[in-house]
Amino acid sequence: MDSSSQADPTLEQALVPTLGVVAFLAIGSGVLGMSPHAPLLWSVVLAGLVGRFWMGLDYSEISGGVEHGVKMGLQAILILFTIYALISTWISAGTIPGLMYYGLGILSPKTFLPATALLAAVVAFSIGSSWTTAGTLGVAFAGIGSGLGIPVPMTAGAVLSGAYAGDKQSPLSDTTNLAAAVTETDLYDHILSMRLGTAIAFGLSVVLYAVLGLGAAGAIPVGRVAEIRGALAGTYELGPLVFVPLLVTFVLAIRGIPALASLVAGVFAGVGTTVLVQGRPFSDSWAVFLNGTAPETGVTLVTDLLASGGLAGSAWTISVVVLALSLGGLLDRLGVLSTLASSLTGAITGQRSLVVGTGISAFFVNAFSAQQYMSIVVPGMTLRELFDEHDLDSSVLSRSIEAVGTPTGALLPWHAGGVFMAGVFGLQGQTSLFILTEYAQYYFFAFLSPAVLVVLTLAGIGLNSEPPRGGDENATAN
Repeated sequence: MDSSSQADPTLEQALVPTLGVVAFLAIGSGVLGMSPHAPLLWSVVLAGLVGRFWMGLDYSEISGGVEHGVKMGLQAILILFTIYALISTWISAGTIPGLMYYGLGILSPKTFLPATALLAAVVAFSIGSSWTTAGTLGVAFAGIGSGLGIPVPMTAGAVLSGAYAGDKQSPLSDTTNLAAAVTETDLYDHILSMRLGTAIAFGLSVVLYAVLGLGAAGAIPVGRVAEIRGALAGTYELGPLVFVPLLVTFVLAIRGIPALASLVAGVFAGVGTTVLVQGRPFSDSWAVFLNGTAPETGVTLVTDLLASGGLAGSAWTISVVVLALSLGGLLDRLGVLSTLASSLTGAITGQRSLVVGTGISAFFVNAFSAQQYMSIVVPGMTLRELFDEHDLDSSVLSRSIEAVGTPTGALLPWHAGGVFMAGVFGLQGQTSLFILTEYAQYYFFAFLSPAVLVVLTLAGIGLNSEPPRGGDENATAN
């Protein structure tokens, strides 16, 4: 991020659009139950008016901020488009129905939630992408859970806890590499610095899912699982070949191919499997890519679970993301984000308050920029010198911003992560707990990761002034 391109607002100027965003989203989404589109537009207009008439910026500077925000999130937008298409092609190919069919034969209601979290963590660690994990396996897990009587929000929480925990420990993850880069920390020092906190937070999450699973499902009606599996087997040709799209996507991701390219390859594999295994015409298979699926399985639950919107169905999600990214880019251009992050320095009294304050700043930048990259970049670059002044290694800074910035975005219904995850699980426009996503109450890792950071910090654990591996002090950090 080029700080020279920012304005330099006073704290009062920074607080007006900030409080405006909070008020608009709280009233619009939290009280009136509106989708986040209009409140985000109101917020963009307010920020633009503050920049134009209070801070004296011209229109080109304001519009440039909006364009910068959208450009920063362009890859996320492209991944969103691709994931929506991929889900439809994988349903048509029998990949997701196959995962549901065999998963229902193996998992039980009591073991489903902790097993889901653990499997999602393994996959996310292997491929370095929480979004890909949720957008592929997450859809299948939602279907399996529904068949076992587990509400979709519970399944979503377990998938996200595993996906983000695995992502944070993966050397292939873009956010993990970004946090190391902006804080000038060796990548593996950064991962090792996060390991204890991540392990504790995720371990507690798995225990909570095990407890939740004991009473979540109740009694499954006799024959329900058999009915669902029969509907799946009667609608799709199921066998080893339906998992080719899954294999193609994950092998490419594990080999280090970027997420977008791996997902596009998964779309082509899905279409090819639809033609060769399911016997659908070539043109019809590509129509699924665009328009989605509407299978007739004879069982309402299965039909509803396997209905998807395809590329065309991403409009609601993409429009929220574009508005949110526009707001984040404009707030960044106005200097609001860096001013808010820097204002925390007045409350810093020592190492502990610095680490906790850094985590708080990561969350607020996440909320106002609507993308996790900004929650890492802004505090990472703004507060870096403070960590040197307080004799804290850069890995403490990188851990502090990623422990909070990476997992919490999916809690917020206007955030790129929250919009995407809600869309994956069919929960768009549904919020609970004031202005949090509906699955927030079951997404334990998002709360435990910051909480564990605070507890460990207050206990003085991890406040090292040397690299965590105790390596050569003259080594160059990545």
